[in-house]
Amino acid sequence: MSKEYDHLFKLLIIGDSGVGKSSLLLRFADNTFSGNYISTIGVDFKIRTIIIDNEKVKLQIWDTAGQERFRTITSTYYRGAHGVIVVYDVTNGDSFHNISRWLSEIENNCEVENRILVGNKNDDPSSKVVLTKDAQGVAQLMNMPLFETSAKENINVEEMFNAITRMVLKSKKDQLSKQSNDNAIKVTKSSGHKSRKKCC
Repeated sequence: MSKEYDHLFKLLIIGDSGVGKSSLLLRFADNTFSGNYISTIGVDFKIRTIIIDNEKVKLQIWDTAGQERFRTITSTYYRGAHGVIVVYDVTNGDSFHNISRWLSEIENNCEVENRILVGNKNDDPSSKVVLTKDAQGVAQLMNMPLFETSAKENINVEEMFNAITRMVLKSKKDQLSKQSNDNAIKVTKSSGHKSRKKCC
C-alpha cells in the first residue's frame, strides 16, 4: 500500500480582516468561491495533498481571523508553522500598510523563514489602489516572493500555494542535508581519535 504522504507541512494565512484569506483557502482546498463575506471566528483550517517533484505533500492550511480581538487566540497557532502567507487586498491601501504589523507578528510568535506576500482581489483594474511596483518594492525589501491573486477568478491561487510549498520543501531538505553532513563530520572525528594505551 502506498503511503498517504511524504511530507506534512503547516501553513498559515494571515492578514487584515476582509482581505480574502478564507476565499483563497476555499478556492485552493475545495475549488469553490462565495461572494458572501463571513468573518472567520478564531481559526479555521483545511487539508489538501499536492504533488511536488513526484513527492506527496500534505498541507494543513490554517486560516486566522484578522480582527484584533482574536489576536491572543491565534498567537498559539503560529507554533509549528512551516510557512506563512501574508495577504493584503489590492483594493484596500490600509491592508497593504498593515503588512509590516503582520510581519512583526510572525517575528514575535515563530521562527519561520518561509514567507510569501499575496495581493488578493486582483481582478478589477479600476478598483486597484495598491500598485504592483509598490508591492514588489516591499516584497524585495522583506525578501519575500510576491503573488497577485484573485480567489474569485481563480487567478494565481494554485501557483501561489505551490510556490510556498516548494519553499518549505527546499528548507526541509536543506536542513536534513546539513544534519547529515554534521553527523558525518562527527563520525569522522570520533573514528579518527586514537585511544591511549595505559602505561605499565
